[in-house]
Amino acid sequence: MEKKGNRVKLEIQIDDSVACGQYINMAVVNHNDSEFVLDCIYVQPQVSSAKVRTRLITSPRHAKRMLKALQSNLERYEKKYGVIDLGEDVLEQEQDMPVH
Repeated sequence: MEKKGNRVKLEIQIDDSVACGQYINMAVVNHNDSEFVLDCIYVQPQVSSAKVRTRLITSPRHAKRMLKALQSNLERYEKKYGVIDLGEDVLEQEQDMPVH
């Protein structure tokens, strides 16, 4: 890391296997007083079971930072490509249900 004034310049590296990414179409979020756990899942069509592809564990402060970063990116995306329609079914989902 290299310091620039009060800010630290961080060089981020990524392994090839991680750079390929994992496609997910479902997420389950749980939390306790000290951490948030995001289970990222891929559900195949017409298959009755699914496996967690990756689990992310983070602090409540970082979870809130991630939420703000996602919100900001979604706003920029919609400004460029149009509003993402979630449909009426998503509005009726319970808050504790998996995101699918």
